[in-house]
Amino acid sequence: MSPVEIADLSPDDEEAIAQIARIIVEAFRDHTPSWPDLPSAEAEVRESFGEDRLSRVARDGGVVVGWVGGISEYDGHAWELHPLAVDPARQGEGIGRALVADLEQQVAALGATTLYLGTDDEDGRTSLSDTDIYPDPLAPLAAISNPGRHPYEFYLSCGFSLVGVIPDANGPGKPDILMAKRIAKD
Repeated sequence: MSPVEIADLSPDDEEAIAQIARIIVEAFRDHTPSWPDLPSAEAEVRESFGEDRLSRVARDGGVVVGWVGGISEYDGHAWELHPLAVDPARQGEGIGRALVADLEQQVAALGATTLYLGTDDEDGRTSLSDTDIYPDPLAPLAAISNPGRHPYEFYLSCGFSLVGVIPDANGPGKPDILMAKRIAKD
């Protein structure tokens, strides 16, 4: 197996864009309706070429195995990780972790101090879903559990912290779990 290489995704690389769109659809098929088909996934990839955006692709022997996007926010002090997708056949090999670490390096070099993300629970995979977490959303967040293999635990293992929750962000009982990580060097 050759080493995975991570680099900028070129807007002219139609083959890679098509491979990433397939990965997005397959990786999110069972968990979110955000990208239900190839056209919606391809549109997401093309959005990543906009101003104040980063688009990084992981390849193994020239074959796309993962992708991560970043969006500059808060005058460049914080960047949103959006989205991260790894070929389901290659998940668990460290590709996602490598893409997150690469994005951290990229945005730190641009002067960012924080990398953050929202990880939706639209399909009942955490203890926060299908319940009314008002009037004190932070109490259920502090006691969160993960019976459905939600990716928030992956991000915790990458050094992110749970920093908030938006109850009902995706409809009643479907929160968005907010996570962040300090990336600036002291």
